[in-house]
Amino acid sequence: MEAAICPLPSCLLRAFAAPPRSHHLRGYIVTLSSKSFLPSAALGLSFAAACLAGTALVSPALAQDASAALPAINVDATRLVGTGGNAGSKTGAPANSIGIVGASTTVITAEDIARAPGQTVQDVLATVPGVQLRNLYGGVNGAGSVVDMRGFGAFASANTLILINGRRVNDIDLAGVDLSTIPLQSIERIEVTKGNSGAVLYGDNAIGGIINIVTKTGASSGKPISMRTEAGVGSLNQRLGNVSASINAGPWSSSVFGNAVSSDGYRVNNALRQTNGVGEVRYSTPDFSAFLNLSADNQSLGLPGGRATSEFGTGINRLATDPRGAATPFDHADKQGKNATAGFTKSLWDGAELIVDGGVRDKQQQGSFPGDLPLSPFNARYVDTSLQTWSITPRLSIKNSFFGLRSNILTGVDYYDSVYGSNRSRYAGDAPTHVYNMKQQTLAGYWQQTIGLLPSTDFSYGGRIQNTKLQARDRLDMSAPNWFGDPQASPLNTDETNHALHVGIEHRINDNFAVFARAAQAFRTPNVDERIGSGPFFAPGTFDLKTQTSYDVEGGIRIHGGPLDIQSSYYDMRLKNEIHFSPALFYNINLDPTHRYGSETSATLRASDTVRLKGGFAYTRAVFSEGPFAGNDVPLVSRITAYGGVSWDVWQRYLVFDATVRYWGARRMDNDQRNFQPLIPANATVDLKLSGEYDRFFWSFSVNNLFDVLTYDYAIASASTYGSFNAYPLPGRTYMLKAGMTF
Repeated sequence: MEAAICPLPSCLLRAFAAPPRSHHLRGYIVTLSSKSFLPSAALGLSFAAACLAGTALVSPALAQDASAALPAINVDATRLVGTGGNAGSKTGAPANSIGIVGASTTVITAEDIARAPGQTVQDVLATVPGVQLRNLYGGVNGAGSVVDMRGFGAFASANTLILINGRRVNDIDLAGVDLSTIPLQSIERIEVTKGNSGAVLYGDNAIGGIINIVTKTGASSGKPISMRTEAGVGSLNQRLGNVSASINAGPWSSSVFGNAVSSDGYRVNNALRQTNGVGEVRYSTPDFSAFLNLSADNQSLGLPGGRATSEFGTGINRLATDPRGAATPFDHADKQGKNATAGFTKSLWDGAELIVDGGVRDKQQQGSFPGDLPLSPFNARYVDTSLQTWSITPRLSIKNSFFGLRSNILTGVDYYDSVYGSNRSRYAGDAPTHVYNMKQQTLAGYWQQTIGLLPSTDFSYGGRIQNTKLQARDRLDMSAPNWFGDPQASPLNTDETNHALHVGIEHRINDNFAVFARAAQAFRTPNVDERIGSGPFFAPGTFDLKTQTSYDVEGGIRIHGGPLDIQSSYYDMRLKNEIHFSPALFYNINLDPTHRYGSETSATLRASDTVRLKGGFAYTRAVFSEGPFAGNDVPLVSRITAYGGVSWDVWQRYLVFDATVRYWGARRMDNDQRNFQPLIPANATVDLKLSGEYDRFFWSFSVNNLFDVLTYDYAIASASTYGSFNAYPLPGRTYMLKAGMTF
């Protein structure tokens, strides 16, 4: 009999094969507990065994002369603003751009986003060298699409830090940030800083890099009143609507963005219904500014599972015969999010600013997993999870002379308080078998200084010290319906202190050539879902895992010559205690040391006034350096990725043409740490877009996956049977027509 593969990705699989594990649910996670449905250790082991069968930029230079004065930090801007600078060299970055000295950084502008054939934030990010994607459940509107920076595979979401307007939005669970909830039309720019140097300024999760999404403000329009509406129809019965408006009156400005998306999805049980909204009020004067930002999102979607190459008991290859079918036709998930952020910036004296902001995020998630057949107690499970995070993050920016040298200092304190609760039962309405409660408080202080050693040379250093306190409890109700005898996890109280360090240098050899280098140390504390799944299901859990640390070095060059810009770098990262799911033990462990290294190159060429070419290439290696898998590739990481694009203004702004091609190399399947299964095939897609504007009207027509290639970039393999795996097919050729107008 062929070994069956559970129709779930690794993080979903862990919920069945291990104690309560994290379930990737189209871009967010609902944690589930196998402890609440396994009837015995033997049955659990049997079930587990069956299931397991851009643009180059940013020279953060400081000038010695007055012309290099750095811009003031906006109250909601990234902390990277002002940590660098510019000495006037053509290889340097604009004065208002981001930058950590020595880091590889890319900015995607609002124009880049508007012209991109891709329909999602993740599609746009995939044009950055070193960024890989992982798509679950058809990837409709980007739901379930995970961004991976520098090769972390199944754990990419926990090792990539997402910021919105410079504030971290990663929560203490494994869900990651659902980028599909951010309206594309609300984005002013996306700032990508690769490597772990950002951990000094932001702390946890910045191992692979930082993605900062800066949204538009009312002042961005420059008009007293402006409005924009857009509607679209496309393949898979997709319908969308977007609306935005802004008002400016003296020092006051406000803006609102909203969108709604619905689609039947590419797969059976793949329907998506989603609404998002964000609004802001801002007050700005030369020496004081303040803002209030409110946002909310609501998402409902079906979870079709994977397509097996060898369906249990039949030997049927569902991936080949029915790629659009569903292995889990009744699984479903919902999510509701609400966020509020407020802050101000006050000029204290010439060159010094106090920036204070704080906020609260509330996330509610529900997941219903009735199994292949409704009312199946063994397979069924229901999860109701809530997570609320309060934060306040005051900081001080000082720009003045330091022993006669230009200096820029950014220092501050971060405080986060998170409360997590999750009820795990068999069906909605049942008394929960397990109730997990966790409280986590983090308090951190940081300092980063950039010094202009010479007009052509910048040096920076920084450090962060962070204390994390955690309380974790599992309340077991043995009288709850369908309790199968699984034990209660032991309580945990931890109090630990970690630190991050950064040092970087950049030297501009001439106006056209610059070199840069950096070294950094960072950390990542285990999240809630990883702690819940930190022990075998037949024994009491402990919630206990060690903190992951990384040591990262990088060096590179920037070239600017007329219409040509190039950035290229090489990096080497060593990790200790990397947090990972063990396919042999069926729960989370700390790995023996791992190693990541590679190179990334991006280039743009303005061939003429109407034609721009761009491209990128990355070589990424992620390997186990010690232990039983020493020398093997980390699953779900392509060694080679590449991107190319052309933008052509065919007829002024009335007709423009954009085309992109994205290639990703073969990668190991999830759960294949042994590296004995076939590879997920290499593939490439071509996307096209025609668009135009006339007076107040605009339109676009895009074709994605032009050649209708059957692709999948995620699969989970059997632990024992060669060639037996579950894959998650992606849509073939799709179309999207949009039209709208401005007022």
